[in-house]
Amino acid sequence: MDLSTYFEPVSLEDLGLEHSDFFPHISDRIVTYTVENGFPETKKQHLALLGVNDDRRAVNNAGCKDAPNEIRKKFYNLSLPSYDMKIVDLGNIAAGSTVEDTYYAVTEVVAALLHRNVVPIVLGGGQDLSFAIYKAYEKMGQIINICAIDPRFDLGPEDEELNSTSYLSKIIVQQPNFLFNFTNIGYQSYLVDKQYVKLMNDLHFDAFRLGVVQSELNETEPLIRNADFLSIDMASVRQGDAPANGNPTPHGFYGEQMCTMTRFAGISDKLSCIGFFEVNPKYDINGQTAHLVSHAIWYFIEGFYSRKSDFPYKDKHNYRRYIVPMIGDDSMEIVFYKSKKSDRWWMEIPCPQEQQDKYARHLLLPCSIRDYQQALNNEIPERWWTFYNRIVE
Repeated sequence: MDLSTYFEPVSLEDLGLEHSDFFPHISDRIVTYTVENGFPETKKQHLALLGVNDDRRAVNNAGCKDAPNEIRKKFYNLSLPSYDMKIVDLGNIAAGSTVEDTYYAVTEVVAALLHRNVVPIVLGGGQDLSFAIYKAYEKMGQIINICAIDPRFDLGPEDEELNSTSYLSKIIVQQPNFLFNFTNIGYQSYLVDKQYVKLMNDLHFDAFRLGVVQSELNETEPLIRNADFLSIDMASVRQGDAPANGNPTPHGFYGEQMCTMTRFAGISDKLSCIGFFEVNPKYDINGQTAHLVSHAIWYFIEGFYSRKSDFPYKDKHNYRRYIVPMIGDDSMEIVFYKSKKSDRWWMEIPCPQEQQDKYARHLLLPCSIRDYQQALNNEIPERWWTFYNRIVE
């Protein structure tokens, strides 16, 4: 597939690049699609940056289509997160004649990159582009988990058109459906109707309030580690740290917390795509939000090159196995695995034999030592129950 047909080149002159004799910048290593250099080869690369200049379905946030180049201005001038970095910048996908044309282009590009084992870093545009990214996994026939860092649940009314506040509901009703699990990190109760909280519970999806995860941010690591695709609405960051959004809130994650979570995404062997959405330059102050997103991407890449290749999907020999019987139920036990490389934990979800091939990648659920300790106290971890019920129903 000739991906160049979907992209417009980047003008390096417009990015205001800095050069230093003391250390290399990202601009010295990244291979960029420009008029002068042509479209870059992707097959030998590890990561691909791409922008999407479309905000027609970004609710109350017109102008976020201009974010990709503003983020590049900050990102290109950062130091190298890794000397092993192999990354291309494919340029920007221009808005199509219709929004559906844009979605089609995003789906085709992301699917092609995933097929080549290249991790896309998508700069939006509106968060409705998450639907197009989901369709890329569907195109590949891959059942996936999606994690969203978002102050709201993007579950719009059934008859509402696909947009940035309803994309999740459109994914849920797709048939056949390739979404196994959805996790929301950082929802704010005063922005979410109680009926949607109930719906998330009824669907056996995971949802975690902002205050809960802020107090124990390390507990987001196994949540993110379970995802194939991480979708970030930058409105999840407090307005004081990220003012560039048409739907801001004074509460939210701090900038350093966002960078911590994107590093968690980077070190996850399972995660294969990340997207940053809803950044609106017309509301930014001195490029503050563009700076923050560029730092979050930097931490993602730094994490990516720290991966341990210890997802125990196929090979469990390099793990310590712990079996915890539940007292009072002779037939009930929970099996845990702990990586000898990273000390990270997983717990095994039992599954009927006829469904094991379908859900194989999802039957080892990332967890923390807290879940293991909870099982030792004869308490079944809540996330174990949630995933088990999703499989058996």
